[in-house]
Amino acid sequence: MYAVIKTGGKQYKVAAGETLKVERLVADVGQEVRLDQVLAVGAGAELTTGAPLVAGASVIASVVSHGRHDKVRIFKMRRRKHYQKRQGHRQSFTEIRITAVNPA
Repeated sequence: MYAVIKTGGKQYKVAAGETLKVERLVADVGQEVRLDQVLAVGAGAELTTGAPLVAGASVIASVVSHGRHDKVRIFKMRRRKHYQKRQGHRQSFTEIRITAVNPA
């Protein structure tokens, strides 16, 4: 059984036992998190889609760790104007392990 969830402005296809990195969640390491924004639930060839969410469906996950991605370097330059700007950014993430997918 799998589900398509929405968290942090992005969509993820998840199944029980998987680990993935999502946008930073406000939860401690080891804590259970309930993700209620489920867009679709599927099992084999059967698929239930929501409009926009599947009523009553949820995904239970446990927080494995928090961290930050690799640095993304931003470089802006205007030619012939003696303008150069360097900037860096590291996005925070939360690594979660999916424990259960609860259909509607």
